Amino acid sequence: MNKLIRIHPDDNVAVVRESIIPGDKEEINGQTVLFNSNIGLGHKIAAKNIEKGELIIKYGVPIGSAIVAIETGTHIHLHNMKSDYIPTFVLDNQFENGK
Repeated sequence: MNKLIRIHPDDNVAVVRESIIPGDKEEINGQTVLFNSNIGLGHKIAAKNIEKGELIIKYGVPIGSAIVAIETGTHIHLHNMKSDYIPTFVLDNQFENGK
């Protein structure tokens, strides 16, 4: 994982430490992942398949839950996870209204 780093051994995400561009390949848990979009510095990538409702673990602690199934190598952000700790009324309301 040249452009990614796993912060804690229990993490199910890796953090982008060098921006990813389309065509980049990274090995994640023995699986080669080909990226097809830009992913910025500091963003999260699934380090394994994560089931809907499964906790997202970063720094060895849960930071939220998957709102859909997330495949290894997928960018994790507000489109596929929710915080279990910070109110997200505005974002939840936008998704419910199809925005």
